[in-house]
Amino acid sequence: MKRRDFLKTTASAAVLAGLPLRARAQEPAAEQASKKTLPEATARRLPRWRGFNLLEKFMLPSGNGPFVEADFEWIAEWGFDFVRLPMDYRCWTDPDDPYRLDEKTLREIDQAVALGEKHTVHVNLNLHRAPGYTVAKPAEKLNLWKDEEAQKQFDFQWSGFAKRYQGIPSNRLSFDLVNEPAGIDAPSYARVAGRAVAAIRQQDPDRLVICDGRDWGRTPVPELVELGVAQSTRGYDPSELTHYKASWVWHPGKWVEPTWPLARGETRIDRDWLKRDRIEPWKQLEAKGVGVHVGEWGVFNQTPHAVTLAWMRDNLSLWQEAGWGWALWNLRGSIGILDSGRADVQYEPFRGHQLDRKMLDLLRQF
Repeated sequence: MKRRDFLKTTASAAVLAGLPLRARAQEPAAEQASKKTLPEATARRLPRWRGFNLLEKFMLPSGNGPFVEADFEWIAEWGFDFVRLPMDYRCWTDPDDPYRLDEKTLREIDQAVALGEKHTVHVNLNLHRAPGYTVAKPAEKLNLWKDEEAQKQFDFQWSGFAKRYQGIPSNRLSFDLVNEPAGIDAPSYARVAGRAVAAIRQQDPDRLVICDGRDWGRTPVPELVELGVAQSTRGYDPSELTHYKASWVWHPGKWVEPTWPLARGETRIDRDWLKRDRIEPWKQLEAKGVGVHVGEWGVFNQTPHAVTLAWMRDNLSLWQEAGWGWALWNLRGSIGILDSGRADVQYEPFRGHQLDRKMLDLLRQF
C-alpha cells in the first residue's frame, strides 16, 4: 500500500460484525445510554485503567495473527478495562519499502480497536519495535535517535495511525509511541518524541499520547512535559525476582531463588523501598501535570508463586494509593493469569485454558 493511500484510509475501513469503528455514533440513543462507558482520559489525568498486554503482533517471526475477541470479553467480564497492544511495525510494513503498508494486517488492528469499543475496554497502541529502535533482537539497522530516515519512518507510522483513527475519543484509544527507550539522553528522546507527537496532532489534535519513561521505562522524563503527553512506567523491580531464570535476561552466575522481601547486599528491597525508588520519582513528575500509568509489570513463571503474589500485592497496593492504573504482561503466557506454566500452581480449568485463580482474585482486589 502506497503512503498516500494509507494516509487517506480512515477508521471506517474497519468492520466488526458489520459495524464500523464509529458504530456508537450510529446507534439509537437509548441503546448507547444502556452501555457501560469508559472514563474520560487526558494527558494530565489518566483514568486508573487496569488490564493486560495482548501479544498477537508483539514480535516477528513468532506471530502476526489477529487479536482474539475472547480476550476482550474475559477482561471485561472480570472487571478490567484496558489492553495495551505492543506491536512490531514489521508486521504490516513492507521490508523493501517502509512506506508501503499491508492493509490486511492493519485491518486486524482496526478490529482490535472495534473490540475495545464492543467490550468497553480502552485500547492502547504501542510500537514495541519501531523504525530504528527495539529492546529485542535483532537490533534495527537504523538508529531512531540519530538517523533522519528512521525518524521520518517513525513519524509516518504514527501519522498514519492518527489519520486512520481520527475522531475516535481518547477515552477509547491512545497511542504509546515507543517501548522502553534505553541508552538515550533525555533531550534526544524529547526531540524524537516531539516530532512524532506533532505528526499525530496534525492529523488528530485531540489524540491522547503516552510516552514510556527512559531506561527501559523506569525513569520519568520531565523534558517531555511541554509536549502535553502522559507517561508510562514499569513494574519489574527487583529484576532478580521478576525475571528469575528468564532465558532472555543475561545473568552473571548462579541464580538465587528470590524471596519477598529480598536482600540485595546490605539493602533490603521491600514495599518501603518500592515506594521510595519506584513511586516517589514518578509522583514528582505527576505533580507537574503528567498522567502516569504502569504499562507493563509482572513476574516470570520460575519465581515461587507465593513470593510472586506477595510482591504483586505490595505493588498493587502502592499503585492503588498513587491512583495509577496498570497492565500486566501478559494475559496468556508465562507472566499472565492464563496458561502461565507455573509448576507450583493448582490451575482451574477455564474455557479451554488453565486459570491461575489466586492471581486473578488478587488483581481484582485492586
